[in-house]
Amino acid sequence: MTTRRDFLAQSAALAAGMTVTRDAIGAVPHWWVKPATDPATGLVDAPDRLPIAWYRGCVQRLQAKLGELGLDGILLKDRWDIIYVAGYFHTTTERPYGLWIPREGEPTLFVPGLDRELVAAWWVKDAELYFDYPQAETNADPRTGSVLNPSGTVNLWAWMMKELDARGFGNKTIGLDWEPPASQLAVLQAAVPQAKFSPKPDLVMGMRMVKTPEEIALTERALGYHDKILEFCRNYVLEHGTQATDFDVGHAAVKYGTDLVMHDVAHDGRAHSAAGVEIECSVRTGIATAYPHPNQFFYERIARGQAIQFSGTMVRIGGYGGEGYRACHIQPVSAEQERLWDVHTEMTLAQQAESRAGVECRVAGAKVLEIARRRGVEQYVFHRPAHGEGMEGHQPPYLSLGDPTVLVENMMLSNEPGLYNVAGGYGYNHGNILLVGTDRARQMNQTPMTKEWCFIKI
Repeated sequence: MTTRRDFLAQSAALAAGMTVTRDAIGAVPHWWVKPATDPATGLVDAPDRLPIAWYRGCVQRLQAKLGELGLDGILLKDRWDIIYVAGYFHTTTERPYGLWIPREGEPTLFVPGLDRELVAAWWVKDAELYFDYPQAETNADPRTGSVLNPSGTVNLWAWMMKELDARGFGNKTIGLDWEPPASQLAVLQAAVPQAKFSPKPDLVMGMRMVKTPEEIALTERALGYHDKILEFCRNYVLEHGTQATDFDVGHAAVKYGTDLVMHDVAHDGRAHSAAGVEIECSVRTGIATAYPHPNQFFYERIARGQAIQFSGTMVRIGGYGGEGYRACHIQPVSAEQERLWDVHTEMTLAQQAESRAGVECRVAGAKVLEIARRRGVEQYVFHRPAHGEGMEGHQPPYLSLGDPTVLVENMMLSNEPGLYNVAGGYGYNHGNILLVGTDRARQMNQTPMTKEWCFIKI
């Protein structure tokens, strides 16, 4: 069985052996150039996500960990765990989803009936469907018979357990990617009385925190588009000046970025076409820049002398990418405004130097935050410098004073130690994605953080 170490070594060797192709956006992931065909299903790799072979390899890595832990399988219900392991992009509501990974053999998906065409078109071929939630015990599906006089309600977690029992796991040790409350655990146990349950909520997350070469490549591609969008925002302000609102800039940037991305990502409207693609851009100017997480609608006219934040900018392809902001200011810039911008930029650069393998998150975070104290602007600090970057946005670890996690090479972090002067009506918050290295972190975004770029004259 392929272990995680073997898989990473194989991936690294594969990546090292390939000539890196580049275009006007930046590096091109290798499967965009030479897509492979999955021999079992005939599915061809697409630019919108990782290769199918990667997902099959991910299942194998997880299975190796199950063997090490003495688990016969694990049931995943977290949306992002399911997407990470199987590449099965889906929309979660109150309807339960499950992905069963046995220690040996093929995975099983448990999905609601409205996804039946999605699951039929994906590489995981063992799937069980229920009609909808709440599921009736009788007269439950109009495709199989009358639904007049439905009765009873199925506990869908118990239903999943019974399906596992039918596959021979009713007396096995079953891992879970969550900590079930006592009432839910009792339901699971009643469905398979001879099974033993072992919650492992950190198992898949531990895998997700350290990126493989393919994940890094897809992130770099997404951030290449990201940089283009930030450049578009700056140029839009230079062209339209005080005639534009922050709303105008952000929405024009989304259109520009969408055209850019979708030119390269095949899409025909069918299932699994351009899945996991997100393109967002939010711009705010004036006092709204002084709030780290503002809750107001942005519709203010651009004015000279005000800060302007190109933020909420996010491009993801196949779930990978992330955020990138630029803290800008429409000239003139006062001496105090320039000082706060300088310190916040110093903190941003310092995080890159401190975020290296072997360092505790709280130690790296403390060194960044201490800069604000040393420079006398600690009253403008509102938050930690960074969080781990994943498909859901925020994931562990956190560059926060309460997180003792030791950084590992190829973890990804945000890079956003902002400073905010609410009374003054301005704030600054650059944002990047960092890849943790042995000596320092590598900034994956390419947009400058210089005064020449960020202090805009209109």
